[in-house]
Amino acid sequence: MDPISWLGFTACTLTTLAFVPQVIKVVLDKRTRDISRNMYLVLSVGVFFWLCYGFLKNDYPIILANIFTLIFALIILFYKLRSTDEE
Repeated sequence: MDPISWLGFTACTLTTLAFVPQVIKVVLDKRTRDISRNMYLVLSVGVFFWLCYGFLKNDYPIILANIFTLIFALIILFYKLRSTDEE
C-alpha cells in the first residue's frame, strides 16, 4: 500500500474512533440531554454524502470511514430522537 493510502486509512481510523466514546456513553447511560439533535442530523446527512462520494470515487479510506461514522452518528441520533430528556 502506498504512503498516501496509509495516510488516508490512518485519518479515517482516528476520526471514526473519535465517535466511539460518545456512542458507548449514550448507549450505556441512555441520556442525550447535552447532545445537539440538529448537529447530528446535519452530520448524518453530510457523512452520507461523503459515503456516496467515496463510492463514486472508489476511494476505500473514505468509504470505510464514512460507513462506520454514519453508523455511529445514527446510533447517537436514534437515542437522541427517542429521548425524553429535557433540553
